Amino acid sequence: MDLLKKTVEQPILRTRIKSDEVKIPEIALGYFLAPFCAMLANMIFGAYLTRYYADVLGWTKFGAGAFAALLPIVSVIFVVLGNLSVGKWIDNTRTTAGKARPYLFAAIPLLTLAIIMMFTSPNNGSILQMIWIAVSYNLYYSIAYPCYYTAHSSMVSLSTRDTDKRGLLATMSNASMVAAAGVGASIVVPILLQSYMFSYNGTSLDVAASYAHWRVLSIGFTLVTVLGIILEYYFTRERISEETMDLQRTAEDIPMKTHVDACTKDKYWWMVILYVLFFMMGQLVKNTSMSFYARWMFDSVLSAADPESASGAMMSTLGLIGGLPSAVGMVIAWPLANKLGKQRAIVIGLIFSVLGGAVAFMGVHNFKMVCAGVVLKAVGIIPSQYVMLAVISDVLDHLEAKNGFRSDGFTMSIYGSIMVGLLGLAVGIVSGLLGLTGYDATLVKQPVAAENVLIFVYLGMDILTFIVSIFLLWRMDVEKYAAEDQQKIRENQGR
Repeated sequence: MDLLKKTVEQPILRTRIKSDEVKIPEIALGYFLAPFCAMLANMIFGAYLTRYYADVLGWTKFGAGAFAALLPIVSVIFVVLGNLSVGKWIDNTRTTAGKARPYLFAAIPLLTLAIIMMFTSPNNGSILQMIWIAVSYNLYYSIAYPCYYTAHSSMVSLSTRDTDKRGLLATMSNASMVAAAGVGASIVVPILLQSYMFSYNGTSLDVAASYAHWRVLSIGFTLVTVLGIILEYYFTRERISEETMDLQRTAEDIPMKTHVDACTKDKYWWMVILYVLFFMMGQLVKNTSMSFYARWMFDSVLSAADPESASGAMMSTLGLIGGLPSAVGMVIAWPLANKLGKQRAIVIGLIFSVLGGAVAFMGVHNFKMVCAGVVLKAVGIIPSQYVMLAVISDVLDHLEAKNGFRSDGFTMSIYGSIMVGLLGLAVGIVSGLLGLTGYDATLVKQPVAAENVLIFVYLGMDILTFIVSIFLLWRMDVEKYAAEDQQKIRENQGR
């Protein structure tokens, strides 16, 4: 860690953001374009990595599907440990570059190595292949991505105390994620790259060609990711961390146990963390299963001469119609939250999503009905997508006012554990259920049991998690303390 601290203190690595106020370059580059590029590969992995492992590497055949189910689930332990470690390092870091930004920089070589390794494993069904998959998977999800994502997630709450500007940054940061998942992974990639990712030789998948194509794509994924992280590092600034540089009591003096106790004894912290847990579980299971659903649940795809192109078009359409409300939401989410309050906006939206999502169940094999359900759910989750980080920031301010110190590192390490760890659980759930129900990519049509699994994971899982999230946020009223908290923080700092 000392080497990292000395490195980021070098003049060449100083932030390019000099203004004490949040302005357009920081908003546009640091909180939208940069995270979009940095997270694009991860969102593509979320949509396609399970299919790559299942269809190209055939991992559902290892141990009758046990390897595919257990690896992502067991790896969650390492994902949580990785995120907690990064969170502890962030809370114990004090540099002119800030406390979180140094770990953006540290993530660059780690992500480069991890992405290249994930797509250069042997492809021969051997024990070596399984070991390679396990090591590269955990290098990416348990070490490299937590290093980036925990630091990235901390930036909104550390950027400024101006609640309006912080709300704008939260909106843009979430918009970048939505754009990477919706526009990139769900619209552009299915149209332009899906037939390249999964190449067919007549009616059967050409595994060798598909494997070679993924190796080429991994180079592009790496370059875009590195570019995004470099932009985010240079075009962000931790103004709140700078406030504490001269204070006698810094985060370095506070042991992790103190942060844990301060957070876990606060009801609002639990409300927001559990809300994130359940909300993201539904979203990640849905996203992980999307390419499977588009490939196997519509008759027009099953009977097509080129099923991958047909399913790519279906997936792109689902991504487009699900993404349009999110695009509009970037404009209306914050005014809506200001008018109704963050908590009310999120809860009302989730109720609408539950009611709207039921529409898709009226015709699970009918593309138009499924599209209608996707659109209605997308409209309802607009506040959740864009206001989530702002709510977490309110809770962190409340904790700072109450305890006299900030717990960004620990809190965002838990947040990162949820966001990254749940992807592993989602992959494990989808892969395991498909393996148990006889999924086989070489079949012309999947067994009924496998189709029922796809209905549950793509259409039903998120509705269940919306209902749980509604109950969790029903009495989430931390916003009413905002002015009082800001005043108390100023008093604690002697200003």
